[in-house]
Order: sequence, then structure tokens, then C-alpha cells
Amino acid sequence: MAIKKTELYSSLWASCDELRGGMDASQYKDYVLTLLFMKYVSDKYAKDPHGLIEVPEGADYNAMVALKNDKNIGEEINKIISKLAEANDLKGVIDLADFNDEDKLGKGKDMVDRLTKLVGIFQGLDLASNKADGDDLLGDAYEYLMRHFATDSGKSKGQFYTPAEVSRIVSKVVGITSDTPQDATVYDPACGSGSLLLKASDEAPRGLTIFGQEMDNATSALARMNMILHDNVTAKIWQDNTLANPYWKNDDGSLKGFDFAVANPPFSVKSWSNGININDDEFRRFEYGTPPDKNGDYAFLLHILKSLKSTGKGAVILPHGVLFRGNAEARIRTNLIKQGYIKGIIGLPANLFYGTSIPACIIVLDKAEAATRKEIFMMDASKGFMKDGNKNRLRSQDIHKVVDVFTKQLELDRFSRKVSIKEIESNDYNLNIPRYIDSSEPEDLHDLSAHLQGGIPNRDIDALQHFWQAFPSVRAALFAPDRAGYSKALVDAHAVKSTILNHAEFKAFAQTAIDLFHVWKNQANLRDLKTAADGKHDSPKEIIHRISESLLSAFAESPLLDKYDIYQIIMDYWAELMQDDVYVITQDDWQAGKQLRELLNMKSADGNAKSKETPDLIIGRTKYKAELIPPALIVARFFQAQQSAIDALQSECDASTQSLEAYIEEHAVEDGLLAEAMNDAGKVNKASVAARLKIATDKDEIAALKKVKDLIETEAEHKKTVKDAQDELDTLVFTKYPKLSVEDIKQLIVDDKWLASLQASIIAEIERITQQLANRVKTLEERYCTPMPSFIDEVASLSRKVDVHLKKMGLVW
Repeated sequence: MAIKKTELYSSLWASCDELRGGMDASQYKDYVLTLLFMKYVSDKYAKDPHGLIEVPEGADYNAMVALKNDKNIGEEINKIISKLAEANDLKGVIDLADFNDEDKLGKGKDMVDRLTKLVGIFQGLDLASNKADGDDLLGDAYEYLMRHFATDSGKSKGQFYTPAEVSRIVSKVVGITSDTPQDATVYDPACGSGSLLLKASDEAPRGLTIFGQEMDNATSALARMNMILHDNVTAKIWQDNTLANPYWKNDDGSLKGFDFAVANPPFSVKSWSNGININDDEFRRFEYGTPPDKNGDYAFLLHILKSLKSTGKGAVILPHGVLFRGNAEARIRTNLIKQGYIKGIIGLPANLFYGTSIPACIIVLDKAEAATRKEIFMMDASKGFMKDGNKNRLRSQDIHKVVDVFTKQLELDRFSRKVSIKEIESNDYNLNIPRYIDSSEPEDLHDLSAHLQGGIPNRDIDALQHFWQAFPSVRAALFAPDRAGYSKALVDAHAVKSTILNHAEFKAFAQTAIDLFHVWKNQANLRDLKTAADGKHDSPKEIIHRISESLLSAFAESPLLDKYDIYQIIMDYWAELMQDDVYVITQDDWQAGKQLRELLNMKSADGNAKSKETPDLIIGRTKYKAELIPPALIVARFFQAQQSAIDALQSECDASTQSLEAYIEEHAVEDGLLAEAMNDAGKVNKASVAARLKIATDKDEIAALKKVKDLIETEAEHKKTVKDAQDELDTLVFTKYPKLSVEDIKQLIVDDKWLASLQASIIAEIERITQQLANRVKTLEERYCTPMPSFIDEVASLSRKVDVHLKKMGLVW
């Protein structure tokens, strides 16, 4: 069976555990990624004489496997890698990690054992056959590793990786379309590990022609490996300082012009001007102003601008300071705005990046329409994210919303707007986003009049208008007019939620949402899902893209339900479970649904015991794991009668257990009839009762002991009956798996597993919306239910009662 994506990821991450301790993540990533590269190239190209990578005899991964437990394993691995590097012009790319470094890998047997285990982990992966047609399984695995390396590397070493979610936004807003030809060029002057370039290339139907430059030698090597792992062998990556020594130039020495540029340059570099003649730059990059000596943000922006063709487009990630800092940067910013080069600005959440926690923005450049540009599109997307450990992370819905709003130039309240150049000029060309978009939440103000005189302010009720539009009569069921500008509550605070749930309009709203789901399901999506493996026309990524987009469209006009929240439901389910299923199905066909994997007490290829898995079925003493179809789905579809019988038996068993526990609780007390039947642990059980019966003389105690003995035996009989019935059902399920037809499997996986889970999540989203309304109404009712005079009267009444009691006690003053 094909390796699931998550299993591949965990196997790769396990390799990192073998290296921790001797080095930090910024170092051991070189070892792990080099082995990943060697295994992939060996699996994909070793037997292909026409492959883009030549694998010489004795320079593949099998040669490494043959070295396991060899005392010279480190030295010999270096030779194998060097041989492959020489044959493919990859010297200085794949041979940077020294596998014979005693300081990092240990000495003698310690090194031998560590490398043997490391090689063994990759040995068990077939990376060639586990690349679903048209999908980039290994590239995704690389991204997974890079994200974790960046997380572990800390503040100073995380700059080699741009979070994939941010890369996706940059690549989608830069202007690449379905009509962009393959020979269109994309450039990144600070390309790091190359992920941003690859994301941009993926936006074009046949990819783009890739150019990159990276100053750090080890990181540029990562980028070269990354390109090959993503099947972009012809991508051109150069290692050098871009600002001081740009490599990509025309024959006349001027900077090469590119169709697109994307970049996440290092923030606020102080030494940016090293090696540059600022006053007479040969490339004339600083014609709109010279960046300050100690901050290179605008140096990269100006370099990118100069590297674009006259119709070129770019998207650059920079710190927020470039939008409002003064002096030299203000002059540059003013000139760029006047020239019309800035198309848009997207403000991102803070703490997204691994090298810094400061907030950043994406500046979108467009030379094509610069001459006629009269406005800049601004967006404050700083509020949309999720917590992921100690970092923030963009969700799928955040990415989709940002891209939709930007590409369609939609103006949304407190989120985005088109700002005229005249308005920006009136603000002295300051582009700080809060000057133009107030994204703050409205304050929840208390009404003093309501506190004094009672009643709920209509202003607060009117603020819930989006709910009342969906079900207007619910407002009338909850509130009635009171004095001018105020209403009174008709329902107690504790009954608000039930009132909403039971209202006909809410029920209609909930049913409409479910109906939308069923309409979506039946409009080709059910068919598409059930043909996921047929003919292998679509890659898993194409499948999830198509069905998620159609789900988003289906809920576009749904009242109250945010279409992006619904979109997030399917994307979360995809990441959690569905993508693994689809990867297996597209590689092994639907017949994989029949398979049960026996869980053996065995060791993995690296010699370590495999992690324990929870079995889905136990037949006799043999444990099995169901890869695609959980046994519960088989039971629900084919063996409902047997399950109902077991449920009835379990109810009888539970009743006998409750009777036993109640009897023991009543009599196993001090001086109780079962006091002497408790064991050393203070428990009454079969053994302790039997022992006490042998010596008991009191007839009441004997009767109690016999009663509890009967109850214990009755419970045991019930438990055995339940177990026998469950074992019989498990056997029926076990024998059903190989008999499943393809149609059975499709129904179980698509209808009973995937779609049922999505529907349950949508119902949960409806309930969440209901809870929002109920919580707000309850808050308002509790806030204003008792006016201030009532509190004063109550305090006075209580004071009088206290005075009366004090007088009775003789305490008078």
C-alpha cells in the first residue's frame, strides 16, 4: 500500500531525532535534506538512462544501505554523494554536509550507529512510486521539513524559509494568470530555500522559467535541491550577494528584466551597502532615492523594481516600517507613489515569520499600469490567523479571503479599500494602513441610562441586525418595546438559547444551510469524489481545489454562515484525514478499502521498535489496522441489527453494574454488612467476598455476602455475553472487508465517511452561530436586568434587617 502523506512526514521527522543533540536544526537540516535528495534521485532516476539527473554506478542510495554498520560509513557516504555531485554539476550543493564529522555525529561506534539508523529510516521509503500522478508529494514533504527546521532553528536561523501560507498569497497576488506562458520569467533576489519561487511557478498552468539568487551558500544549496525535488531541474539559482553582485544581467551589463518578481528579503539589513558604490550605482537602482545607511529594506525593493520589465509585476514582503518611516525612506516612498508603481499593500498578522515577530506587509508592484494609476488598493489582513505553538499561522480561509479580495479589488468594511493618490498625498505620502482602514472592533459601551432606569438599549439590539435579517421574528420573541430607545426582555437569560433553537425561523435557517450542502454534494461533487481514482486524471491537489472551491461558491449567499468558515471546514478535514485517503486511493485504487494491516510486534528498518498503534479490530490474538474504512462504518451500513442487539445487551450489563455498585456503596461502610468483606485496598470483589463467606457467622452478613456474590456473578455473565456478541460482530466485520465491492467501498468512504463528517461539521458551525447570538442576548439581559435604584433599595432593605438583628443582640449605637 502507498505511504500516506502524514506517515511519510513522520518518517522524515523521525530521522531528525537521530541528529538532535549534536547540532541545532540549522545544521542537521543539511544532513536530513541531503539524504532525502539522495533517496529521491536514486528512486526516480537510477534506472532511467534518459533522466535529467545522472546516477553513476555505486552512487545511489542502495550503496549507502550497503554501508550500514560499516566502521567507515561516514567517509564512504561522503564519497557516494561526491560522485553523484560531480556527475551532475552539483558540487557545493549536495555535498555540504560532512557525514564524517565526529563533532556533530559522534565518534567510533556512536557515529556508525547514528548513521546506520538514519540510512535505515529512508531505506524503507519508496519515493518514486509514492508520487501521485501530477502531484508533488516529495515537494510537500520538503516543505514540511523546512517549516519544522525553521521552527526549531530559532530567531537567528529561520530566515531561510518563508511560511508556505505567506508564499501562497504572494504568488497569487503578483499577477500570474492561467494565460501566463511557460517561458515567462520569475525572479527572487533573496530566494532562500526557493519555496517562494516554486509557489509562484505553480500558479502558471505549465510553470515558469525560474531565476534566483541567494547570498548564503548552504541556503542556496537547499534551493537547488528543492528545485530538483519539485521536478524543476532547469531552474537557475546563483549564490552571491544580490545587492553587491547581481548575477542575472543582460549582455550590455544592465540588470536582466523579468516578467515577475517575488521576494521575502531579510528585514532591515544594516550592512546592505557593502560592496556597492551608492553614489554611482552602475545599475541605476537608486534613481528614486538612496536608502538609509543602516536599513536595506528599500534597497531590495528598488533592486526588484529595476529588475522588472516595463510590463513586469512584483510582490515583496517587507516590515511595516517601510510604509511610514521618514527621511530618506519617505522620499523614496513618495517618488514610487508618484510614479504609480505601487498597486497594492496587504498588511499581515504579526509573528508569522520564523526570523522575527514583527508584523510585515506585502507590497504589490505593477509597472504595466503605472502611468495611469490613480489609487492604491489597501488591505488590513492582520486579524485573520490561528495560533500554532509560539507562532501565528494563516489558515486556508485567511489566504483565500485575502486573495479573493485583492484580485477582485473588493472593498470590505474594516478590511479593504481603494485609496486615492490624492488622499495619500494629503497624508504626506504616509502609507501606514491604520490611517486608511480602521480594523478595530467596535467598543462594547455600557448605557448609563439603562443601568439607572432599566431596559436594554435598542442600539445594542440593532447591532445584531445581521441575525435579525436571517430570522426577523426571533427578535420579537426575545424583546418588546419599552420606553423610547429601549426594549425589555421577554425571555429569561437561561432560556434564550432554547427559544432561538425552537423558533420556526431558526429551524428554517438551519435546514436551508443543510439543503445547500446537499445541493453542493449532488452537483457533480459526489460523482467527482467517487471517480477520484478512475483513470487517474486528477491529482489529489486538483481534487481538493475543485471541490473546496465549489463548496465555497455554494455558500456564497448563505445568510449568517461565512463562506470562508465553511471553506475552512473542508480544508481542515482535508489536512486531518481526507488527503491521506485520497493519496492512497489515487495510487492504489479503491481496492485499498478492502485492506486490513496486521499490527506485528516487529522492529522498523532502523532497528527501533515501531510506535504502538491502536488496533481497529482484534480477531483472536491478532490485531488489525483499517487503512481507509473504520469498522464502525461497516457496522453502521451492514450490521445494524447486530449492533442494536449488542447495545441492548450492554444496557443490561450497565444496569447490573449499577445494581452491584449501589449495593456495595450501601453496605460497604463502617459497621455495614460488607465492612469485613473489603480487601486491603478497600474494595469488595469476588475474591474478598469468597474469603469472607468461609468465616462469616452472622446470618445477615452471610445473606449480604451471598447477595453481592450473585450480583458479581450476574455482572460477569453480562460482560461475557457482551464480549461474545462483540467478538462475533468483529468476525462478521473482518470477513466483510474482502467481500466489499468497489461500489460498497466508494459509498463507505465518500458518503459515510467524508460527506458525513463534513455535514456534521457544518451543523456544528450552525450551532456556533446560534451560540454567538444567544451569548450576546444573554449578556445584554444580565447587564441591564436590575436597574441601579433596585440595587439601592435592596441594600437599604438588607441594612434595615441587619439593624434589627443587631438591636436584638443588644448592639445599639
